[in-house]
Amino acid sequence: MCTYEAERISVTGSAKGANGWFRATDATVYYDHPVHFGAGHALMVDVINPALGASSRVGLELNAESARELALAILRSLDGVPAGLLER
Repeated sequence: MCTYEAERISVTGSAKGANGWFRATDATVYYDHPVHFGAGHALMVDVINPALGASSRVGLELNAESARELALAILRSLDGVPAGLLER
């Protein structure tokens, strides 16, 4: 079932898309029908810079288990960084 709930956040970073690296400014996370992943539903993460047009997008489609593991791995990685190295 699609939730039709998308969360869009501002991000600061870079992503590599079809035309190379670009400044990432936004990310959208939602659960819906994937475009390419061969499952009925997936968690989607789109990293974009709307000011640069449609070619400045990186999409990720994951099953629920993989999405949860990725989220936990990100948190573990950040938790292991000494406080003085984390940028705000």
